[in-house]
Amino acid sequence: MNLYVESLRQMFGAEPRKPGKEDFTEEARKLHEFKNTPEQRAERRRLIAEELAHKKESFSWRKWRWPTIIFVNLLFVISYHFDVQLVEGALTASRVIGFHFADLNSSLQVTLAFKEMLINLVIGTATVAVLWWLVGGRSFCAWTCPYHLLSEWVEMLHVRLAEKGWAKDYQLHRGVRTVLYVVFALLAFVTGYTVFEWISPVGITSRALIYGTLAGMIWVGVLLFIELFFIRRFWCRYMCPIGMTYAFVGSVSPTTVHYDLSKCLHEGECRKVCLVPHVLEITKKGRATRPHIDIGADCTRCAMCIEACPTGALTFRVKGLDKLL
Repeated sequence: MNLYVESLRQMFGAEPRKPGKEDFTEEARKLHEFKNTPEQRAERRRLIAEELAHKKESFSWRKWRWPTIIFVNLLFVISYHFDVQLVEGALTASRVIGFHFADLNSSLQVTLAFKEMLINLVIGTATVAVLWWLVGGRSFCAWTCPYHLLSEWVEMLHVRLAEKGWAKDYQLHRGVRTVLYVVFALLAFVTGYTVFEWISPVGITSRALIYGTLAGMIWVGVLLFIELFFIRRFWCRYMCPIGMTYAFVGSVSPTTVHYDLSKCLHEGECRKVCLVPHVLEITKKGRATRPHIDIGADCTRCAMCIEACPTGALTFRVKGLDKLL
């Protein structure tokens, strides 16, 4: 199994493929066999019980992520209202101390709509592409997107409501996001308008914060209502083409969340907190085909799985640097 191809398959909406015997390396096969011995099964049950008994909810990574999202978006707000011209524009397109930045999906929409590439757009797109390639995956979602922060807060409430039976989590096919990606691209090309920007809660929320244009927040409220009571992470998991654009760019990033099979208890705590749990299918017992695997392109790099993992089987890794440290 080609892990990169499998990562892209999942990004486009395919269900994680169960590996065949031929997909496992010899080292991974031996690790799985060792873990299946009666002694190891008993030891794993003991360790899981011990870890869960002493488990405490941690917000260590959220203490970094949430302020980062707030800080980035406040820069736009402060710069606009105090006219300091430090950061001009919004998340869709901006200038930061004179340097152009352009959201990748917005750039695609503009290019398709107007059938031309402006030099400033090229510069801004290239700058953003390199930046998010360095940090990898869908880092934009977890570390910058203002709607993501609202959605994450709503998700925390959704989980509590679901435990009481007051909310449901209906599943949609993740391939809907890929279909919408194509649909919005075609609409931009055919109509000459960036149709997606009219309904994107990311752009709407960013502009509402900066310019006070609150009319579009009615639509954002509708999406959050759906996420609260009916479909957990409705927009981010199933609808948003922005995340998929960044996932594709970050799919070959040097920065990854790294999985070590030998340390894993397969208790599933990481998947419970993951914003996109399909990327952690390899943590299920008998799924990892290699002893060391980098988590796929659709990973948001939110680090909640790292925080939840009781044994350190999941860690951040920068390729090349890990050999120097």
